[in-house]
Amino acid sequence: MQPLDQSPTLHPDDLPRSAATVRAALTPALGADWSVAAGDLEWDCRRTLDHIADSLAFYAIHLATRATTRKMPPRNGAPTRRPGEPSDVPELLDLVDGMAAVLAEVARAAPAGTRAFHPAGMADADGFIAMGCEEILIHADDIAAGLGLPFAPPPDLADRVVRRLFPWAPAGGDPWQALRWACGRTALPDRPRLGPDWWVHCAPLAERDGAIKTRTFPPAWT
Repeated sequence: MQPLDQSPTLHPDDLPRSAATVRAALTPALGADWSVAAGDLEWDCRRTLDHIADSLAFYAIHLATRATTRKMPPRNGAPTRRPGEPSDVPELLDLVDGMAAVLAEVARAAPAGTRAFHPAGMADADGFIAMGCEEILIHADDIAAGLGLPFAPPPDLADRVVRRLFPWAPAGGDPWQALRWACGRTALPDRPRLGPDWWVHCAPLAERDGAIKTRTFPPAWT
């Protein structure tokens, strides 16, 4: 394994890199039944893929407008194909690629110190990049579990995402498993699996008060 980056800083290019990792992992299952549950989620695999694009669009519009309050989601994906019709999964993978590029360009253009609304706090551009990567990678893992595919992102990417959003996560082990633990997807040998109240620290790390963040409302996919 290559040495991991000593800084948790994320870069705009990490977003299309995450999307490309997901495309490579999921393409072998394009002909599979995407109506099966995505891992432990209530959503099916197709809806979960659509949600990735939803989330990236949500982040991009808030960061681009420097929003200080929640804005109406620009899209809210839902099944559009009836049983027996051709799958639109290839188009959704294209959409994820496109929305990852849009968020990357918005983050790249954001002046230093830019902040924008997120339910977990006023995030900076680095926080939005990290959350975008986390949405792509974790939900791809859910989809891969549902389709019976292996999935693991590059260790350096997982490491920077988990340390940026979840500074309380254990260090020194497998960063991908640490990220999955922080997102309530798995237990670790010395830590039980988290419940659905896990949350992110998306404000600059310098503003962290040392507390472990938890959400007060359930995620959409439970």
